[in-house]
Amino acid sequence: MEWMFLAAAIVFEVGGTTLLKMSEGFTRWAFAASALAVYGVSFLFLSFALRTIDVGVAYAIWSGLGTVLVVIVGYLVFGEPMTALKLGFVAMIVAGVIGLHLTSSHA
Repeated sequence: MEWMFLAAAIVFEVGGTTLLKMSEGFTRWAFAASALAVYGVSFLFLSFALRTIDVGVAYAIWSGLGTVLVVIVGYLVFGEPMTALKLGFVAMIVAGVIGLHLTSSHA
């Protein structure tokens, strides 16, 4: 169940970051307020996951996979460039997350 909480935390973190981008530097208050609320839900789920998942592993997965998903959202939703170099670094993030998961005490 803790991994479901972590997955939910990641989804909400990506949603919060997307809403933050849409707030245009907090000039669009509906998006800004929504981003803060969604980030709050993300932290709630992350705190549930931290009950049993090692903090270093949980945080690395939360931030690493969140980063990868935000790069994808940036490309698909906001038309941000996707280069071979960027893909290579995203692959390194994924490899690091997998490595931490495999070496955790709860793998």
